[in-house]
Amino acid sequence: MNIISFPEKEQWPALLARPVFEAKDIEEKVLPILAQVKEQGDEGIRILARKFDQTELADLAFSEAEMAAAEEKLDHELKEAIHQAYRNIYVFHKAQLQSSEKIETMPGVTCWRRSVGIEKVGIYIPGGSAPLFSTVLMLGIPAQIAGCREVVLCTPSDHPAILYAARLVGVTKAFRIGGAQAVAAMAYGTESVPKVYKIFGPGNQYVTTAKMLISKEGVAIDMPAGPSEVAVYADDTAVPDFVAADLLSQAEHGPDSQVILVSESLSLLESVHTALQSQLEKLPRKELAARSIANSKAILVHSQEDAIDILNQYAAEHLILSIQNAEAVSEKIINAGSIFLGNYTPESCGDYASGTNHTLPTNGYAKAYSGVSVDSFVKKITVQSITEQGIRNIGPTVQAMAAAESLDAHKIAVSIRLESLLP
Repeated sequence: MNIISFPEKEQWPALLARPVFEAKDIEEKVLPILAQVKEQGDEGIRILARKFDQTELADLAFSEAEMAAAEEKLDHELKEAIHQAYRNIYVFHKAQLQSSEKIETMPGVTCWRRSVGIEKVGIYIPGGSAPLFSTVLMLGIPAQIAGCREVVLCTPSDHPAILYAARLVGVTKAFRIGGAQAVAAMAYGTESVPKVYKIFGPGNQYVTTAKMLISKEGVAIDMPAGPSEVAVYADDTAVPDFVAADLLSQAEHGPDSQVILVSESLSLLESVHTALQSQLEKLPRKELAARSIANSKAILVHSQEDAIDILNQYAAEHLILSIQNAEAVSEKIINAGSIFLGNYTPESCGDYASGTNHTLPTNGYAKAYSGVSVDSFVKKITVQSITEQGIRNIGPTVQAMAAAESLDAHKIAVSIRLESLLP
């Protein structure tokens, strides 16, 4: 790792900059894909599959028989692991449901808010070398808890663990469609693929750009997304081998994944560097991880205050605090997707089975966005009820405000009711 010692604060923005890509170039390639699916529907998807994947898609949908058969292709140990992860994620997310509480803001005026599951949602699961069946759990479980009536899944992968997890979380329809065309299919609807109201899930630059473009057309998305990332803050109480393993677990996602290590201890940074080189040699995805690590940074700072400041400025998707008093320090972190405390809390556990959601804001968006939760799959509807006493109490306030804004009809809507109550 490249160790940067005591950088000045004015250097931090450049030091913490994420890899960038030419959005305009990607958009120019994605826009025709969106238009083709919108205009040609299923046939447009088949043409694009031949063009990009050299694949003939006779049936866009996975059949019920294919979904059911997936279970037989998985060994018992993996199925048990998926079920344990399901239970943990379900328990954590179920607790996020909030019951409606009626609030009397003044005598006779009662307001409350209720949660309603988004009726139709879409989940995208990318293909590639890593079958992300864990993401099916992370997105499907909160949708299940929220009460979404239709959950559509698109994936170019036919990995049995993805199909098995999809059945487990109650996916209503699943399609063998990948890339930007999958996003387009769920955004616009086709003869086979239902149109949804909100789309979730990770993907490459083309998928991400497609999601951003369709969001301009009124289809909601989970959040802006970029390459996965981790920041680790470690002191001399950290175990260098553990820290190195955490950095590599993120780096193996791909060469554009970003890895940051912050410490006040030069000896710790050097020990982690040594451990990295040793562990890297043993990884099957060595080449991918090595390219990411080559672009990573180890930052030596003067104090914990500097460390906290730089971490809050970076706003990591994943933040590991391998330090003394980790929980107390975590209270000072205001920008992060998810925080992992202590030597025995690897980010891998959050990725798979501890219970928290691994769909998190990247690229600095943790300054303004939260990770996916049950709230991501619901909308809040406010309700109010005003009695005769209530309209008498609140009426003069509304009349005065409406008159001041020169909205006479607003005032009259109150006045006519107050007049009807006169003796």
